[in-house]
Amino acid sequence: MPNAQYLRRFNVSSPKLSLLMKLIIITFLTGATSLGISLLLTTSGFEHLSGIIKPKSDGSKASHHKLMSADAQNISPATDQMNEVPKAFQGTIVYQAKLKANEKVIALTFDDGPGPKNTAQILEILKKNDIKATFFMVGEMVKYFPQVAKQVAVDGHVIGNHTWHHWYRHMNLATAASEIDRTAEIIYQTTGEKTNLFRPPGGFLNNGLVEYAKNEKYAVMMWSEESGDAERHSPQVPGLVKNVLKYAKPGAIVLMHDGGGNRSKSVKALPEMIATLKAQGYRFVTIPQLLEIQAQEKSIMKAETLRQSVN
Repeated sequence: MPNAQYLRRFNVSSPKLSLLMKLIIITFLTGATSLGISLLLTTSGFEHLSGIIKPKSDGSKASHHKLMSADAQNISPATDQMNEVPKAFQGTIVYQAKLKANEKVIALTFDDGPGPKNTAQILEILKKNDIKATFFMVGEMVKYFPQVAKQVAVDGHVIGNHTWHHWYRHMNLATAASEIDRTAEIIYQTTGEKTNLFRPPGGFLNNGLVEYAKNEKYAVMMWSEESGDAERHSPQVPGLVKNVLKYAKPGAIVLMHDGGGNRSKSVKALPEMIATLKAQGYRFVTIPQLLEIQAQEKSIMKAETLRQSVN
């Protein structure tokens, strides 16, 4: 209801005012009051109710960095699961899994998506070959293409955190936290996947992101080989295939891209890469599966060593 003092100021009860004029005054005052409440809720009140906490620095960017995508909120998550790596790898930097020479498993990873075209094409190739991969997603791209991100989860692939903006520059703690936390939140809200996998953009380890990620118990996932599809002068399709096959070995983590530009060459190269690696006896796993295999091998070796020492 409008404030009584304002009604007195306009003397609404005056018989000289027409009924129409009284209604106009009351409507105006009621609207102004509602507007004030609305403005209050869109600032600190809304942030409190929604659980949004601003970083202590970075000024006006802070509130923006915590806002969720409306697109992501409007679709139901595909899953509700935690793709967790073994505790031994949490808070560490990993380039590859250390496996026995006869353990021919390899992990395909795709960065910078999701994208409306290339990601969808890659998903079709993976589905055709019954392969699960790991996608390190940029939060901003999840915001733009939530249905594509959701499809990645629906197809059973693992999703990792690749920051919100894909910045390379040095960041203070508040900015690094925003880049990672905001991305983790939109991935979960969109796909239902919680992740403790993080890959730093460009592989930069000293710009503030990795320090924050390690403190938050993310496994910082690098790579042991790359196709070269993100280079400024990237190879043609045969060159991309050759780069991957050349360094393939048990426990390898392969870096490719489904976003960040036109990845049509990556799409064309992928079937040959898969076919050749399969012919060489490799099977394909996700990052959590790869690290779990290493953890199991280590556990078996430790048990065997203990058994031998007892005997």
